[in-house]
Amino acid sequence: MKKILVLASAMLTMSACGNKEKEFDATGTFEATETTVSAEQTGTLLTFDIEEGNEVEAGTQVGLIDTTQLWLKLQQLDATKRVYESQKPDTQKQIAATRQQLQKARQEQQRYRELVRDGAAPSKTLDDATNQVKVLERQLEAQLSTFNTQLSTLNSQQAATDVQANQLRDQLQKCHILVPISGSVLEKYAERGEFVATGKPLFKIADTRQMFLRAYVTSAQLQDIKVGQPVTVFADYGDGQRRTYEGKISWISSRSEFTPKTILTDDERADLVYAVKIAVKNDGYIKIGMYGEVKLKGES
Repeated sequence: MKKILVLASAMLTMSACGNKEKEFDATGTFEATETTVSAEQTGTLLTFDIEEGNEVEAGTQVGLIDTTQLWLKLQQLDATKRVYESQKPDTQKQIAATRQQLQKARQEQQRYRELVRDGAAPSKTLDDATNQVKVLERQLEAQLSTFNTQLSTLNSQQAATDVQANQLRDQLQKCHILVPISGSVLEKYAERGEFVATGKPLFKIADTRQMFLRAYVTSAQLQDIKVGQPVTVFADYGDGQRRTYEGKISWISSRSEFTPKTILTDDERADLVYAVKIAVKNDGYIKIGMYGEVKLKGES
């Protein structure tokens, strides 16, 4: 009887082990948002203070491309702008003599008008004075038109110079190599002293503070998940070593694909699966490419 009880207990234990719920529903690998920073100007890398593995903050300057030629061009444009400024006519001084002549001619016109009215002078003298006023008025208008055209031309040339100067300042700013996002430097493609051309990759950086586990689920699992749903994520270090994190589904693929050979799903027989991304806040232990597991939770 005792042997029968022992045997029954063993069978129950084996049955329980066989029915044990799987600890995870899908597996995948961790990834991060990666950004490749390229040179925005051509020249020699005067400084490039960055190494693979460095943790850097967004906006930090890590390098400088030679700015000498751009700075000299900017100085040349500033000098050209000063030349244009010096060529601008002083309109009031230029027309001062004509205005004075016109004022005197109008006074003469008024004097002859009074003389003609009193019969002390012939009307021809008034006509001559009136004609002189009209000539000087047209002369003043012509002078003003000429000076305004000259001033407008010089202002346009100055505006064009300002645009070129702003372009050079923008190019000078782009000689300063700045970090676009906070994160870890993954790869470095250039060294100080190298000549780089516009578009040449300089380094790659990834935001390792916010990681993503890319996993794959079957169509049967798909009906039970949605974007924003909380899940449990396990970072697998091998030999049964792993850490647990709270994650949130941030993306679900809209199309299916064949199961990647390196990925296991809850139903390994499934041919087509859907990729999902699960956002996880990294505590410094999760690395890019590390295997992870995900346990789906019920909807909240």
